[in-house]
Amino acid sequence: MSAESALGLVLSALALAYLLFALLRPEKL
Repeated sequence: MSAESALGLVLSALALAYLLFALLRPEKL
């Protein structure tokens, strides 16, 4: 796995986690 693809996976995981957090706790935003 290249560094670019690994970084892309990490960024995608962070974006998904942030979206889930925003959906579960909209009052925190």
